[in-house]
Amino acid sequence: MLKKVLTLFLIAAFCVTMIPTPALAAQLEQTPLEKIGAVEKILYGSEQDGSLVERTNKLERDLYGLPGKEALMAKVDRIYSYVRDSSGSNPSLIFKLGALEWSLTQSVGKGPLKPRLDTLERTVSGVMGTGSVDSRVSRLMAITFSNARLQTGLVTLPKDTLVKIKLITSLDSKKNKTGDIVEYEVAEDLYASGMLVLPRGAAGTGKLTKVEQAQNFGRDAKLEVNFENVTALDMTIVPTLLGEKAKKETESVATAAGAGFAGMILLGPIGVVGAAFVHGKNITVPAGTTLFIQTQADTELIGLIAK
Repeated sequence: MLKKVLTLFLIAAFCVTMIPTPALAAQLEQTPLEKIGAVEKILYGSEQDGSLVERTNKLERDLYGLPGKEALMAKVDRIYSYVRDSSGSNPSLIFKLGALEWSLTQSVGKGPLKPRLDTLERTVSGVMGTGSVDSRVSRLMAITFSNARLQTGLVTLPKDTLVKIKLITSLDSKKNKTGDIVEYEVAEDLYASGMLVLPRGAAGTGKLTKVEQAQNFGRDAKLEVNFENVTALDMTIVPTLLGEKAKKETESVATAAGAGFAGMILLGPIGVVGAAFVHGKNITVPAGTTLFIQTQADTELIGLIAK
């Protein structure tokens, strides 16, 4: 019996968004406690217990080996800038780690920085390193890059640049509900003016905005997804959407893919319809499915000059 083809709508929410520079995005009026919490999430995966003084001292020991002599607020700013803030000539710690991962594995990792650093060291030398995070990263930099330095620069990622992504979250019209988070990652390296800005593996986040199960009397199941953003190598959040340009590219690639995507067609102003994802009266989209999204606006980034 022929299966009824249901529709899968991946709908992007179109809204006007101001795209901040990397420095502005990082420093958006955060309190010292918020800055320390943000660094702890990057380093350990979650905010830590204790007073601001205790947490700051712990971060200094882990990052540098010894606490500094500055006033508390100056310490907080220095830690935050060291971990997160990149400039054209001074990449941040998280930028360095991403560049190392990409250079050694052709993909950036996810999750807390410290476990990712452990994994890199085991990849390179077979054992986990010792010492401060700064010294361990410096050793890897010396092994990986000429003169132990990264070549970086300021670059603009143009509006409507296509980004190929791969779903990490599977979608199911029977199981999902409105508001569910949809995780995905960049599937292919993306360059702007010859600089790497969105490496393979870079994280992206969206949200299901509508979920409807198949109903009686031929009413189709529906999934609507807002593909909100991807995170660049310099930690800038790049707003994205599934627009007309991305829709056409997804159609083109699906058509060229042959029999496996023979049922992939496009309907409506933005929606993607995939017969390959229809099972009985419901829609399932497996993790690993690839498609294209596009950037919402020109975005200023720090890129890696990759040779």
